Amino acid sequence: MKNLFKNKFPGKSLLVASMILLALLFAGSASAEFTPEKVHFLIPGGAGGGWDGTARGVGKALVDSGIIKHASFENMSGGGGGKALNHIISTAKRQHGTLLVNSTPIIIRSLQGVFPQSFRDTTPIAALIADYAAFVVPTNSKYQSWKEVIADFSKDPTSVKIAGGSVKGSMDHLVPAMAVEAAGEDPLKLIYVPYDAGGKAMAGLLSGDAQVLSTGFSEALGLSRQGEVRILTVTSEERLAQAPEVPTLMELGYNVSFVNWRGVFGAPGLPADKAAGYRAMLTKMYKTPEWEQIRTNRGWQNLYKSGDEFVEFLENQEKTIGAMMKKLGFLR
Repeated sequence: MKNLFKNKFPGKSLLVASMILLALLFAGSASAEFTPEKVHFLIPGGAGGGWDGTARGVGKALVDSGIIKHASFENMSGGGGGKALNHIISTAKRQHGTLLVNSTPIIIRSLQGVFPQSFRDTTPIAALIADYAAFVVPTNSKYQSWKEVIADFSKDPTSVKIAGGSVKGSMDHLVPAMAVEAAGEDPLKLIYVPYDAGGKAMAGLLSGDAQVLSTGFSEALGLSRQGEVRILTVTSEERLAQAPEVPTLMELGYNVSFVNWRGVFGAPGLPADKAAGYRAMLTKMYKTPEWEQIRTNRGWQNLYKSGDEFVEFLENQEKTIGAMMKKLGFLR
């Protein structure tokens, strides 16, 4: 019967074989395109912080827009973000469905040796948002512009104390040091007053313990809308839509800009097709009204850099931050 079938229908046999081969090729092509249906976000800090807000904002936009079906969240505080970073690295094989949220501190704390790993020990997926730095003063402050602050600093550096919601050598310290240096002044003379969290730093500013507060733009915007502070300047390259009246440092003649990016990282060894799938997912999210509403409400700026472009961006920021940390004596 087999020989009779082959002899009687040679063309049909060839057609069936060709169709099977094409089906297999298409199946292989489809399987190469990874489309996530759910994402688990690993958050290196507690509830309510910047990393937490980023993860939950992105997750909500992805689910509400129908790009994925489910988003889950896990807060893992400790070690300045090192606990979560170590977790995704040490359990990499079972973390292909996990995205670690992080930001500029992964560079700062790696340079400081707070933890031994760096972004190079992960699979960088994409930078998502920018929260530029801002310098603010109480509404009753004598300072109407950043230039006036610099003028006083130039005359007497001890007359201008700058507060921040984190330790010396942190981002809140490094950014004003960069701004002072860009004005031709010595960043080592900067008096930085560290506080444990932004709320305490704000209290220090209002009590007169410091004259200026170094903080993130989104936080500064909220305080400004409440009528508590006046924003003198921001570290973006162009004025920000949420506060068009506030000049940038570059606009004022100081050649410096700085962005506290927030983005996501995959586990080390993440297959290329899965990394590409996550990037495609996030690119799609950027075009949705759900994301635009969340981003605008929270004062975030879009900053999408993925893959090799993201790695190059991280390497450049590492050089800039490392150079300032050395000048201030935080690195040898």
